[in-house]
Amino acid sequence: MNHNKAAIILAAGKGTRMKSSLPKVLHPLAGKPLVTHVVDTCKEAGIDSVCVVTAPDMTPVEKAVSPCKTAVQAQQLGTGDAVKAARHHFESFDGAIFILYGDCPLITEPTLMQLFHAAQPTGMAILGFKPDNPQGYGRLIVDSKTDSVEAIVEDKDCTRDQHDIRLCNAGIYCIRDQRLFTWLDQLSADNAQGEYYLTDLVAIAKADDVRCTYVIAHEDEVRGVNSRSQLAEAEKIMQSRLRQKAMDAGVTMIDPDTVFMTTDTVFGTDVILEPNIFIGNGVRIGSGTIIHAFSHLEGVEIGNNASVGPFARLRPKSKIGDNVSVGNFIEVNRSEFKEGSKSKHVSYIGDAVIGEDTNIGAGTIFANYDGFNKNTTHVAENVFVGSNSTIIAPVTIQQGAIIAAGSTITHNVAADALAVGRAKQVISEGWAKGYRDRKRKKD
Repeated sequence: MNHNKAAIILAAGKGTRMKSSLPKVLHPLAGKPLVTHVVDTCKEAGIDSVCVVTAPDMTPVEKAVSPCKTAVQAQQLGTGDAVKAARHHFESFDGAIFILYGDCPLITEPTLMQLFHAAQPTGMAILGFKPDNPQGYGRLIVDSKTDSVEAIVEDKDCTRDQHDIRLCNAGIYCIRDQRLFTWLDQLSADNAQGEYYLTDLVAIAKADDVRCTYVIAHEDEVRGVNSRSQLAEAEKIMQSRLRQKAMDAGVTMIDPDTVFMTTDTVFGTDVILEPNIFIGNGVRIGSGTIIHAFSHLEGVEIGNNASVGPFARLRPKSKIGDNVSVGNFIEVNRSEFKEGSKSKHVSYIGDAVIGEDTNIGAGTIFANYDGFNKNTTHVAENVFVGSNSTIIAPVTIQQGAIIAAGSTITHNVAADALAVGRAKQVISEGWAKGYRDRKRKKD
């Protein structure tokens, strides 16, 4: 049995219904472009050779799918013409070729493997689905004796009986016959649109005594994304999958529907996610860590048994160590908290390295930007930074130092030193009463 697999992913559509300057297949779903979901699923299915068919001037799509092969469909002449654009990559290929779509990101690896095995005995298999309402979809006409697809009939061409058929065409194929491109050459554009359609492939193959079997997929897997509303529907499905995968792996979600994550999110075990959490790209969360409600995480690595939030924002290139507490209304940007350190209330930590067992008091600001450059602050272990302090980078605060509350620190602080950087307090006895008396007389 030949196990070689290849895929041609059609991604040349302009996506005019998206009302966007961005190519349709580059719109993000769970943190990555639509088309890369399809590419990654191909990899999961052991499809080593992938070609993405684009339109002219779609360099961003080519970059997004690199190192996959690409081909250009010079004119929008239908799906059959798009597949022919990849001919030079696969004309001598010996194995199974999948035909997929860059705007159908929800297809799964098990379904592709089902399609692969279904095509083994006959040479061709097509993916079908059974929507509650088949109106608008092409129907798969199945021979009851051979259980193979005899034809594909568009909704507008269906007879009264055919309109009652619920088995619809998803347009996804697996072809294990080297005559694919010979069949494509026989496609005709003799139709109202003047385009070459893959749906004619079934009848052409049948004329060469090749039966087309079928596999039924869940409707969600074959949803195309052609508009912003359809993108939102796909996002809802993808998020549901990601949440289920995380919970199956040992993550607790108090209100799963309010947690949003990306496909590259990595969790340890016994993580707890409270409601209303956003997890962007590049986040790793260690075992035993709790993320409290209304926190926003992007590009951050969080260690074991840490506590984040509520209302925390952790920005890219940050690292939160084991047993660290980053509390409510804390923003961390390009900074590292080493083991056991904490900042529990209303602070901004930017471009800083915070040593072990160091405490950052409430209202502390790391002033990292001088109007031209971002500067770094180094805070050693066992430092205590008092509330409402401003640390103006670049400075180094050495081991065991104490920063008095309300201080503005502009110079390095030695180990075990006390740094006080605030204005001298002046008290004028009775001044407030006299001030009020004067104001009342004027009134």
